[in-house]
Amino acid sequence: QVQLEESGGGMVQPGGSLRLSCVASGLTLRYYTIGWFRQAPGKEREVVSCISKGDGSSYYTDSVKGRFTISRDSAKNTMYLQMNGLKPEDTAIYFCATDRGGLVPCYSDQRQYDDWGQGTQVTVSS
Repeated sequence: QVQLEESGGGMVQPGGSLRLSCVASGLTLRYYTIGWFRQAPGKEREVVSCISKGDGSSYYTDSVKGRFTISRDSAKNTMYLQMNGLKPEDTAIYFCATDRGGLVPCYSDQRQYDDWGQGTQVTVSS
């Protein structure tokens, strides 16, 4: 049984940093496309960042480019999202996910993702 468990969320002031972690069990992350998503109140869930299985390329949505970094640690079977320069508009529930097929670019369609974590709240406020 695949399980993804996020941690690292919390409340931070604008300009602050957080690092989200997502520990995987039941599958080996390095073999799959991985992604971070977020859903703000009243908005649809959106892809924040992801790494495609095929060529290992990374994707970032425009609003987080230069501020967020996605990575994974194969030894710990964990993926991370380092978030710097946080803004109030980054406030959302953040989810990690894996796509076991990996047949399309990681940002193509959320429906391609098979496994999802329960989410962790990130609140950016002064």
